[in-house]
Amino acid sequence: MAEQDRPGRDFHEHPGRGIYERPGRWCPLGYRYGASSLKAAAAFETETLYVVGGLYGNPFALESVLEAFAAERGEKALVFNGDFHWFDVGAADFLRVNRAVRSHVATRGNVETELASPSAAGGCGCGCGYPEWVGDAEVERSNRIMERLRETARAVPEELAQLASLPMIALAQIRGVRIAAVHGDANSLAGWDFSQERLATPAGRAAAAAAFPAAGVRIFASSHTCLPVLQSLDALPGDCAIVNNGAAGMPNFRATRYGLATRISVRPSRAPGVYGARVAGLHIDALPLQYDADAWEVRFLEQWSAGSDAYVSYFNRIAEGPKYAPRQALRLNQALHAAVAE
Repeated sequence: MAEQDRPGRDFHEHPGRGIYERPGRWCPLGYRYGASSLKAAAAFETETLYVVGGLYGNPFALESVLEAFAAERGEKALVFNGDFHWFDVGAADFLRVNRAVRSHVATRGNVETELASPSAAGGCGCGCGYPEWVGDAEVERSNRIMERLRETARAVPEELAQLASLPMIALAQIRGVRIAAVHGDANSLAGWDFSQERLATPAGRAAAAAAFPAAGVRIFASSHTCLPVLQSLDALPGDCAIVNNGAAGMPNFRATRYGLATRISVRPSRAPGVYGARVAGLHIDALPLQYDADAWEVRFLEQWSAGSDAYVSYFNRIAEGPKYAPRQALRLNQALHAAVAE
């Protein structure tokens, strides 16, 4: 996960040494699963799928997700695809989030992985795998946020055991269309190949296109990189797309105060999405999560006072949103029908 305010930076492959050996910038081999592992049979079939990443311990966003999901008709499933913890250093919020998430389908993100098995990480800090466009100071703050969150988690070892047992991926099917819910990208729990920065480059789109036949899916649903994008890929035959919901627990666009969840369904959403598309015959929508933003700011400041690491990295985004707009997130080829509401 990352707080990013620099959507225009180009992505460059790193050489594998230097800053990428520091905690917060590298990840252990255990984070990698490889796209070919996604060819396994789907775990479940449904008509409507919600994929919610980056809840970040926001209990008010959690309430919004559960209310929206409860209002859905027909066969449905809800997947929390990692980083549902982060700001929730208060014991009550940590337990509330952990137990609510486990009542649905859940996969672990780098936050949950590092909470459950920090010794296995070999000193990789927060496990974010931050790329070069994220500054060192931000990386170091994230490592310290993780350390503080670990203090909360150590008091509930039975909850940590549940986190450790979560898988890294969830495979679903809707009317024959295979969908992979991942935290990072097609190959790694903390990969950045589905970031909006990477997908803005020809090399990034080419790498993403190669992941679809390797994984045998038509839709990837991800989060991790903290800014949303709905990307179709011209290099692929048929309808395929990557949908990254950014963050459920924080604003994703300038001057907004709501999070986002991904909805994929056989039928249109009765609630209007921020933007959407038809892909492989399915409706994909970025649903706004209109949580109680005032209450969340109060709760956040109770746990992360002015000058704290989380405050410095995230409070401006929580209060005002990042420098990003819905038109930047929707990236579709002309063959796909898009409905945009800004």
